[in-house]
Parts: sequence; structure tokens; C-alpha cells
Amino acid sequence: MTIGTGPRGPGVLVIEPMGNAGRFLVEAADRLGLRLYAATHKEVHDAYPDRLRSALAGVCATDLTDTPRALADMEAYCRSHAVAGVAVCFELFTPLAALLAERVGLPGNDPRLARAARNKILMGEAFSAAGVPAPRWAVARDAAEARRVAESGGLGRPLVVKPAEQGGSWGVSVVDDPDGAAGRGGGSGAGRGGGVGCGPGRPDGPGPLAAAVAAAQRFTHAQPHGLELDTTALLQEYVPGAEYSCDTVVAGGVAYPLPVVRKNTTRGRYRIETGHTCPSGLDPELVRTVQHTAARAALAVGVRNGIAHTELKIPPGTRTPYVIETGARLPGDNLCEVVEAATGVSEAVAYLQAVLGRVPDTVATASAAASIRFLLPEHGGVLRHASIPEAPGTHGELHLRPGDPVPEPADSACRIGHVLARAATAHLARALAAGVVARSRVEVG
Repeated sequence: MTIGTGPRGPGVLVIEPMGNAGRFLVEAADRLGLRLYAATHKEVHDAYPDRLRSALAGVCATDLTDTPRALADMEAYCRSHAVAGVAVCFELFTPLAALLAERVGLPGNDPRLARAARNKILMGEAFSAAGVPAPRWAVARDAAEARRVAESGGLGRPLVVKPAEQGGSWGVSVVDDPDGAAGRGGGSGAGRGGGVGCGPGRPDGPGPLAAAVAAAQRFTHAQPHGLELDTTALLQEYVPGAEYSCDTVVAGGVAYPLPVVRKNTTRGRYRIETGHTCPSGLDPELVRTVQHTAARAALAVGVRNGIAHTELKIPPGTRTPYVIETGARLPGDNLCEVVEAATGVSEAVAYLQAVLGRVPDTVATASAAASIRFLLPEHGGVLRHASIPEAPGTHGELHLRPGDPVPEPADSACRIGHVLARAATAHLARALAAGVVARSRVEVG
């Protein structure tokens, strides 16, 4: 990544730029000639990679888990550094960003609705109020309440169990039979990836539903900041069908749709996202329907000047997208790179333009295809060796190095690397990426 050395324009404060999307914001700020500041904890900033630390114009060190203190610190910083926009990478901090933007009079999201983009219970209520098609759901504060919900039959079978507040695939399970049958073996759950606890219960242990609730409730604080989480479990109707994502940039309350992306996941006990492809392969009319539905979801959770990453499923034999969830942030999984490689549209540039009150650049300048595939281990352990062969039209990146611990393949944390391929069509891009992954070497001891 090369950062320009010319004069800097307006400043944007990013509430925690660390994470998958942070590097894309850095690159976008450089393209737009912006100064990028970070708001974070001192100890988190100390762990930033050198390229992120060197790209920042300054840092507002505060405690992001203490809302009054963080707002006071960030307001003073914004005023003293003439900050013109507020952005965020972690969806758990999107309500804080909305409050800050309102406080300093900058373009932002609706602070009255912003927590619905973080908390899936409030999200479900917001979708219902706005008429957004979404799975039926119920809350469970413990295993007994979850069993009552399951026995009522109101959500059908199987059930998706997930944390009310947590990102990625952590703590997400699909339960077929609360009394002990194995989790659903085919397809993928309503939600991002799989999680734990969807297999049969041990004779001396809790049944699958109780185990799933326990898995969803084990997250009490989000790391690395220590932000307290709502430990309520969410039970959701399982929606069968293919999975997609669609991002939406909103500026001044006007929604600008971005391309629809097809998602691939593992099957069986754990539902890990294995890759994404753009374009999605849907026909133009259905693409517009998905984009419209994603935009409605973004507006329902209060996105007014920002971006939303929305995940949807389309049941077989239908043309009705169901919104699984949405987050008021840039997407992870290198989706910014996938979309730009296929269409020429930089989601990060469009996002920064929106938080600055500008009309975002969302018109495609290319008509190609891109596909990303992740390298997954067969089991956890210690990485002994990993290599990705070179191939025209592709580039690979290793996330771990030899000697690093490799988590059990239960969620996206186990990924060892990825391959991104660009080609003329989605079919060719998928085949190209898959071929390189098949020739890659991963040894875990």
C-alpha cells in the first residue's frame, strides 16, 4: 500500500479502523486526499500494524466502552482537528458514531435507530416496523425459554440460534432436533456461517438446543476493546436457499445500491463462509429486487449517511429475498476488493464520500467478475507450512505464518489465507480461484 505525500484535504475520524475493512479505508482516504484519524484505546493502537499506524494523521485515545467519556474526548478532538466526517469499521461502534456525528453537526446516521444495526433483537423489531421481509424470530434468555419457543412450533424446524450482539459466525448454530438429533447437514443457516453446538448432545450433557444457547451466550464482551454485549440469545426461523450479500451506500437519506454478491459456505455442522463471487449470477430483475430489499433494510436501521452490509437468502422456487441481518459498516472478507475488481467501484471511497456529505461514486466502470476463496484447515493445531501458487489473473495472501496456532474449523477465525481471481465471467473467476486453492498446500500439526 502506498500512501500519498501531497497536501491533505478534509479529515475523517474513524472509530476503530483496525480490522479487515481498515486497509480499504486507508487506501480510499489516500485516493480522495483525506486526512484519516483513528479513535481507539491506547493499548489497541499500540498493536496496530506499522502500515496502518503510519497512514494515520493522528489518534484520539479514549475508552470506547465508556460512551460519555468517548463522546467528550472525540468531540474535542473533532473540533480541534477540523474533522469533517465520522466513519466506523466495527458494527458494535456504529451507535457511538451516530451519536458523535449528531453532537458535532456532521453527516451521520439516525442515533435513535442506530443500535438496531448492532443488536439483532432491535434489528428484528426495526425490520418488522418497516415491512422488511425477514425470518421470524424470538428471544431466549436461557435454555428453558428456548425450549418453550421450540416446542411452540412457531418458528418451525430447524432453528437458528445466534447471539443478540456479536459479529462474524461466532456462536451461531443450526439445530434440527432440540432433543438430540444432529444439526442440519446440507445448505447453510440463516446467518453468517455456522458456529458451535449444532451436533447431537452427549448422553451426559445438554441437548443440542441448550448447547446452542450456551454457545450464543458465552460472549459477554467484545474484544479487543472489552465492550459489554447483550447476552440474550436470538432464535430465528431457518430460511433455506442460496445466500447473497448486497451493500448499500446512503447519502442524505438517498440509497445508492451496490452489486449483489453470491456467498459460498461449508455444509454440515459448521457453516463457515468459504468464498464470494461478483456478479451474483442472478437475473437483472432479481438483482434489482435484492438491491431494493437491502436498501430498505439499511434505511430501517437508521443508515442516513454511511454504508450497510446486508446478508440475504432467497428460498428455492421463489423470487423473494429475506434479510438475515445488516450492519452499518463496510463488509469484511475482502469484499471491498472483490467488488472493485469486478466493477471498478470502491465501496470504501463511496463510504467516505457519504460521511462527508458528498454524492458517492457508485456507477460501475468495469464489467468483469471476481471471486475470492479462503484456505481452510482440516483441523486445528499449529501451522507447519502454507503456500499459494501463482497463477495469471489471481493473487493470494496468507493470513497466518508457520508456527501460528490454527483454530478448529468452526468459524472464520480458522482461515489460513485466501485467493482472489479476476476473469471475464463469474464462472471463470470461480473456477480460477478454486483451482489455485486446490493446488495450495496447508500443513497443520
